[in-house]
Amino acid sequence: MDQQHIAGHGEGAGRRRFLAIATGAATVAGLGAAVAGCAQGADSADGPGGDRAPGAGPKPSGSAGSGGTAGAHAFDVKAENARPGNADWAVTKAGPARAIEGFADRVSVLAGESFGLHVSTTAPRFTVSAYRMGWYGGARARLVWRSQAITGARQPEASVEQGTRMVRARWARTTTVETKDWPEGSYLLRLDAQGGEGQRFVPVTVRSATTKGRTVIVNAVATWQAYNKWGGYSSYDGPSGGFASRSLSVTFDRPYEYDDGAGLFLVYEAPLIALAERLGIPLAYTTTTDVAREKRLLEGATTVVSLGHDEYWSPEQRAHITAARDAGSNIAILGANCCYRRIRLEESDLGPDRTVVCYKTSYAQDPGFTRGHPATVDFRSAPGADPESSLLGVIYDGYPVDAPYVVTNPGHWLFEGTGVKPTDRFPHLVGVEYDKVSTGFPTPRPIEILAHSPVVCEGRPSHQDTAYYTTPSGAGVFATGTMRWVEALDAKGDGRGGANHGLDARAGALTTRVTENLLRVFAAGPAGRTHPARDNVKAVYGGA
Repeated sequence: MDQQHIAGHGEGAGRRRFLAIATGAATVAGLGAAVAGCAQGADSADGPGGDRAPGAGPKPSGSAGSGGTAGAHAFDVKAENARPGNADWAVTKAGPARAIEGFADRVSVLAGESFGLHVSTTAPRFTVSAYRMGWYGGARARLVWRSQAITGARQPEASVEQGTRMVRARWARTTTVETKDWPEGSYLLRLDAQGGEGQRFVPVTVRSATTKGRTVIVNAVATWQAYNKWGGYSSYDGPSGGFASRSLSVTFDRPYEYDDGAGLFLVYEAPLIALAERLGIPLAYTTTTDVAREKRLLEGATTVVSLGHDEYWSPEQRAHITAARDAGSNIAILGANCCYRRIRLEESDLGPDRTVVCYKTSYAQDPGFTRGHPATVDFRSAPGADPESSLLGVIYDGYPVDAPYVVTNPGHWLFEGTGVKPTDRFPHLVGVEYDKVSTGFPTPRPIEILAHSPVVCEGRPSHQDTAYYTTPSGAGVFATGTMRWVEALDAKGDGRGGANHGLDARAGALTTRVTENLLRVFAAGPAGRTHPARDNVKAVYGGA
């Protein structure tokens, strides 16, 4: 596909409609819009979907114990997951739309730091329960802290900034949360309105002070915010449903609309976190904004993990992850459409790096661009084109698709223990966005294609590729090439019920075992030294 055809095609509400459909009517009802056509680089997203709520479990009994994180090196994922979990962490009584909702004034904190909660509620009082997300014997969460009852109040309506159409909740700080003794990890804070009037989540990351010797889970918070339509606007559209009415900047100074306030975390990230914590490998936690800000954060990391939907990257984030790869850190890309949008992080009224600027095709209107900052367009687009394939090995090829995943290299070490055979197919595992190896773009070599799945994207035949390449530094880089990989980790049954896009237990077993193989090998050090890639692009595509 030529780059002229790629640029700007399919922008807008069509992409958001796929997010709405996949999330389900309960969380984003009413986001109907015409579906944009399939094209490389089209604006698209496969949204959250599937069954996430764990079964009923014992009621937490107030504040939980300490997380044992006195120092940066003290976190022990095995010991943490040996603690009793709390299976009743999920939102089960969301209540009316504005019954209770809130946001944190810090995207992430170090253990022991505090942050402010800004809450609006129609209830006279509410509580806050902090759940650390992990494995915990299948409970998936542990109650680390619970507040006393807090006085509630309804806060002002959102404001919309002229020019950028950025939505901001100018809410007073309701309470301050201390994180003393909270173990590092990804957290969902559940707000419970008095009398069962409503529940909502507020996500926050207790980030790791060091990543040396660890597999780094990177919460894709910039992408969560780009898709957030709280207040009527996102980076894709506004109240009219049209691309022209989208926000040119979005801010963390507002709640998340999707999944009862959890944003994109529950579908695209939580299943992988549960698996990684069950394995007991050394883990560190951070966010995309932290990686962008801290040049040396990834030094010594064994692996950097990009989760299921990680589309919006700043140039700084990309530079720091590329530097980590070139220093021998492995990179795992467990989604598709990764590192696609170039953004700029700016401050908000509440602090630094709380505004995500992405003008896309309107970059010439961006005051930051006129001051000399890089254009906030797709990485592969001019000006300053820098296709994402130079880091990922694969490149985004389009949406929407729903196709079987076809194994073509079953003898590869990543498929060890899966029992797969050549041409084995796994229905629905390729979707709704996909990547492929395309040597028309910068492509690191040697690169090895493990799955080569035919797709037809609104009449255009193509292929999805899962790929693995290795570098002179010894780093291994793996890319699933499909956005449904992390979601599939939770797939069960025969898929006929429609949950998880119809993914079945076979897809769940395949993705789980491959991901286990990947994380274990990557956690041991530079994978290219022990598992070098064997280039097979010519054998798969011919003539390349």
